[in-house]
Amino acid sequence: MVAVHELLRISVHVPAAEGEPARARLLELAPDGFEEEGDGEGLELCVYGNAALERVLRAGFESVSTAPVEPGWEERWRAFHRPVRVAGLWVGPPWERPPTGVRAVTIDPGRAFGTGAHATTRATIELLDALPRGPLLDAGCGSGVVAVAAVRLGFGPVVAVDVDPVAVEVARENASRNGVEVDVDELDVLGGELPAADVVVANIELAAVEALLPRLTSPRAIVSGYLVTDELRASGWRRESRVEREGWAADSLARV
Repeated sequence: MVAVHELLRISVHVPAAEGEPARARLLELAPDGFEEEGDGEGLELCVYGNAALERVLRAGFESVSTAPVEPGWEERWRAFHRPVRVAGLWVGPPWERPPTGVRAVTIDPGRAFGTGAHATTRATIELLDALPRGPLLDAGCGSGVVAVAAVRLGFGPVVAVDVDPVAVEVARENASRNGVEVDVDELDVLGGELPAADVVVANIELAAVEALLPRLTSPRAIVSGYLVTDELRASGWRRESRVEREGWAADSLARV
């Protein structure tokens, strides 16, 4: 645990086109996760740590800036995670109260990626709402936000998998928090045997999406985690619809 007076907010600045390898490299150096802000042209990836972590990141990235973290940073961190409305659902953190009578998805991301507010998550849920209900696999579930939302939308049974054991733990906690049934397991979606499903959702990076698609046997897939300027290579699939949000893209695919 880093003492408050030693804590720094360390920001890595990269062009949007270099986002995918930067995220992967940052997770190797700072596996507890990061905040992300972007405008479609550039990305700021932020982690919290001490001077030792700052030195590691400066050795790994060209553009790094730091700022001291002042008392009360915990509450300011919460301010970044605000509720959103998508596909008739309220998606928000546990310290916010959903309106009465609204289907709620309450997500505490913990140390896993996925609050519901990110553009790719909202776009994925929006596309999901347009599909026929049935069995669903969330491949690379992170916090479990899409899996929980899928249950709220009427999909089932829902299986969620992630290679990160921390994400698996967080996703299970969020399913329990929402009182929904999601089978969450630890699995490498690019190497393990995938559960059968009518729909597979993969909100992960572009290279992983392209490697995953040939392994699927499902008739439909919703994929995201890449920019609108990226070219998705999806042989054997046709794009049925696309949602673009804040420079990010999500695609609903059907098998050819």
